[in-house]
Amino acid sequence: MSKKNRPDSRGFVYSTNPGFQFEHGAEAPETLRPSQQTLRVKPDTKQRAGKVVTLIEGFTGKEEDLKELEKKLKSFCGTGGSSKDGIIIIQGDQREKVMQWLLKNNYSKAKRIN
Repeated sequence: MSKKNRPDSRGFVYSTNPGFQFEHGAEAPETLRPSQQTLRVKPDTKQRAGKVVTLIEGFTGKEEDLKELEKKLKSFCGTGGSSKDGIIIIQGDQREKVMQWLLKNNYSKAKRIN
């Protein structure tokens, strides 16, 4: 069996691209301390049928830590949300509550963008 036909851990078996190389998972960057995080809090309505959500962008760190921050913010705001690609989405216009929680928990570089 040639090297091209061996499956990898993600299930890829074959590629027609002669120069194809599997990407070996890059390690997630170390999570910065809250005082070093530069977070931006802003509202968004794009592709959401006119509904407002609050976006928290700029998180630097591991996915597990992002999920933990998301969980704490959702609990504090009493609403739903999600996170992916370093962005936390909180349902509704929760900018004031999010900023209040971030500043209370030492995220001193957090900025509110209107």
